[in-house]
Amino acid sequence: MNRRDFLRVLERSAVIAALGHCVKGSSLSLVAAQGESQTVLDGRRGRPQIAITMDDPQVELGPFMGWKEANRRILGALGERKLKAALFVCGMRVDRVEGKALLSGWDDAGHLICNHSYSHLMYLRKTGYEEFAADFLRDEAIIAPYRHRTALFRYPYLKEGDTVEKRDHFRGLLKEHGYRVGHVTVDASDWYVDERMMARLRNVAGAKLEPYRDYLIAHLLDRAGFYRQLALDVLGREVRHTLLVHYRMINALFLREVMAAFEKAGWEWIDADRAFEDPVFRREPQTLPAGESLIWALAAETGKFKERLRWPGEDDVYEKPKMDALGL
Repeated sequence: MNRRDFLRVLERSAVIAALGHCVKGSSLSLVAAQGESQTVLDGRRGRPQIAITMDDPQVELGPFMGWKEANRRILGALGERKLKAALFVCGMRVDRVEGKALLSGWDDAGHLICNHSYSHLMYLRKTGYEEFAADFLRDEAIIAPYRHRTALFRYPYLKEGDTVEKRDHFRGLLKEHGYRVGHVTVDASDWYVDERMMARLRNVAGAKLEPYRDYLIAHLLDRAGFYRQLALDVLGREVRHTLLVHYRMINALFLREVMAAFEKAGWEWIDADRAFEDPVFRREPQTLPAGESLIWALAAETGKFKERLRWPGEDDVYEKPKMDALGL
């Protein structure tokens, strides 16, 4: 059973508002959070900080853009701001000559090269500890040659185990190998927006892509506002956030615009290694099933925010009705 089929059988929250409301709501949440922060770690006072973390570099993006062009665009957008991101590598997507060249471009630019497993298994139900641990270790051979290889591991689908034994056993293995979890604080469904855009391109020659850009920006800002406010409410302070995006055509096309929109909304971009220095990334929430955004998990652990926490935190089912309504 794949991720989408598996997760769709689980309990869902009600559908959230349409895109226009998202844009308005995200702006309001950002403004509200400005006045509620008690502790700002660094940067300009009252300005939240966030880093780019990108999952799943791949040499097969589809028929409309090759990986060389995607690398040029994404690395160019980061380079313009002299920012260093964290790239979480799923081995099976780059385990070929072209994949080594793709990763070398990131390594040469000084970005963190991190472990995202080899086969992208979901650590729930059918996937046991032994299989999951072996898959994590298999990915080590993929990222080992790179100078900026960094001992951060990101769980596929942000799922960290469905039993105490599986959760804690793998956490112990990470520590044995000198790893920490490369947590996401701002989770999102950019991959689904990309899927919808790609489907439109296949069906409509010369389709306009600007509506997908606008939806992506509004969606990411909305999720950033939500998780920032949740962090303030749970922890009583600002954290250095990590935004999850994926190595997809939509980000190759529009990452510059996304970053500019965040800056306009009051966010400050920082290097990924700086973000992961925040003490919050050493927390180990005792939730089951374990995972999701770190901020989501810390909120769930308190038992005080049930009305604000849907499970899974982000997925296509939340965005589908909104995109359907907009004709995207």
